Amino acid sequence: MNDRYFKVRVPATSANMGPGFDSLGIAFKLFNEYIFAEIESGVKFIGFESEFANKNNIIFKAMEKVFKDYNYDYSGLRIEIINCNIPVSRGLGSSSSCIIAGIIGAFSIIGKDINKSEVLKYAVEIEGHPDNVCPAIYGGMVTVVMEDNAPIFNKIDIKEEVRFVALIPEFKFYTEKARSILPKEISLKDGVYNVGRTALLVSAFANGNYNLLKYAMKDKFHQAYRSRLIEGYDMLIKECMKLGALGCFLSGAGPTIMTVVGSEDKAFKSNIKKFIEENNLKYTVVELKIDKIGATVLEVNKNEGRLFSN
Repeated sequence: MNDRYFKVRVPATSANMGPGFDSLGIAFKLFNEYIFAEIESGVKFIGFESEFANKNNIIFKAMEKVFKDYNYDYSGLRIEIINCNIPVSRGLGSSSSCIIAGIIGAFSIIGKDINKSEVLKYAVEIEGHPDNVCPAIYGGMVTVVMEDNAPIFNKIDIKEEVRFVALIPEFKFYTEKARSILPKEISLKDGVYNVGRTALLVSAFANGNYNLLKYAMKDKFHQAYRSRLIEGYDMLIKECMKLGALGCFLSGAGPTIMTVVGSEDKAFKSNIKKFIEENNLKYTVVELKIDKIGATVLEVNKNEGRLFSN
């Protein structure tokens, strides 16, 4: 057993971004933070709700996988969440945050240098698709595909000319359910529709031609199906565009609705909040800034009482 404590910070993410199903994602400055340490015995879960304070916790499962692969026999574990800012099951990458934190925490306890490409490989294997985990690890906006079971990605440098405003509903939306309502096959026409808009979306962000986003964020793969389960979705999208949004998309599998607005548009946030209140919709409006760094880890002093509970 070693006597080292590690603090891991992972950003929220928004995947799909409209037509980029399982292939586009972006990281935001909304973070979950975790503390990991090897202890004398047992597994201690600190700061978690009771339903997550057990060995079914996905953080623990991710750590176990790494330990098994590296033949590391730990004596005991302390897994602590000290800041839980990413809403659970709202399409903002809360599960991806946990998986990545567990992998990095395990590497840190082993004493292995953190190689982000290896973290990504593990995360994709556990998560099943790369569009949330990739931006959470590397930061920024990424386009990512799988080739021979390996993730291949490229970062897109977004100019600071747009802002992201998330409409986060009170209810949860589980990815398994969100995937189960999708069609098993799509038509060639719909495939061409999405390919074209994904290309347009990436190029619009790459060169700052944001007036194209209202066309580029449309999709035929998933939003029309998932939106049926989200209260007020159609009226919110319509109102967001009416209020001057450059584009809107369903964040991940939902139910959060992400809007893109111009950097000079200071009225959008207050106006959409007023609309939500007037229509008795249960949404929280949050402005999010792009995180360009991704997941981080540092060794911390275990005597810093503010970081560790008993």
